[in-house]
Amino acid sequence: MALPFDAAIAAFEPPLPLAVALSGGADSTALLVASARRWPGNVSAIHINHGLQPAAADFERHCAALCARLGVPLQVSRVQARHASGQSPEDAARIARYEAIDAAARDGAAPLPPRCVALAHHADDQVESVLLAFSRGAGLAGLAGMRAHWERDGISYCRPLLQVAAVDIRAWLKSEGIAWIEDPTNLDEQFTRNRIRARLLPALGEAFPSYRDTFARSARHAAQAQALLEEVAAQDLALCGVPPSIQALRAMSRARQANLLRHWLKSAHGQQPSAAQLEELLDQLAACSTRGHDIQVKAGSGFVRRRGETLAFEA
Repeated sequence: MALPFDAAIAAFEPPLPLAVALSGGADSTALLVASARRWPGNVSAIHINHGLQPAAADFERHCAALCARLGVPLQVSRVQARHASGQSPEDAARIARYEAIDAAARDGAAPLPPRCVALAHHADDQVESVLLAFSRGAGLAGLAGMRAHWERDGISYCRPLLQVAAVDIRAWLKSEGIAWIEDPTNLDEQFTRNRIRARLLPALGEAFPSYRDTFARSARHAAQAQALLEEVAAQDLALCGVPPSIQALRAMSRARQANLLRHWLKSAHGQQPSAAQLEELLDQLAACSTRGHDIQVKAGSGFVRRRGETLAFEA
């Protein structure tokens, strides 16, 4: 069963000091208030102002007023989240937001340099992420949804509300008499997530009342399977060498080659080739039976090329 809000907060045991990513919406407002009550003097907030809509200034003022009432230090970062050609505004804003949160956390501004950053994504957000992944034909990494916790640059990141329904968070805020601010763009169905929220989730709720729990369980299964694939890929890459040997790769099954190549390109070069690019690279590997056979395949923002008896990535 989905955890009610109070139970999720009681189960949350972050390293302190804690910073909460605060948008001013219901979810992050509830997480900040509950955290400030539980760990007084050990909580700060990070607000990212994208400047993408007229309401952005209202969100910032709301966050400043809330933090002042709670006695919580607030760090505000202003970013320009313009999307590149072929990139959705949603993805551009999300990437800019995470980069700004990371930068604010690493900056460690006094008086509370955080050891942990908490994000207020909840069970409905996780369902939306899994549905988006399905719609895009994602692999296990996408179907695993959002991670509950991870580490970066010595700072812990966590999502303590992933098993709490959005309606439970709002019910808690109402019971406490705590106001929040609604993002007007949440009603704009030109954004895919908003269409899922407005149209698909109500239908899922009618057909499968426990869908939040079952989707979360499937996401956890996918995450476990993805972790195993990454472990196998790291072992295979160690055997093939870095850069990977063509001969050693050709001795593996096609599925194992794909797993290793995805891991190598991401871990060593920060690249995520498309499914079509990876299939082309695998086809060229299969055909690479002579010393004179060349390999040159687009992968992410660069190319994978043959260099002697190994593969090389070139930007």
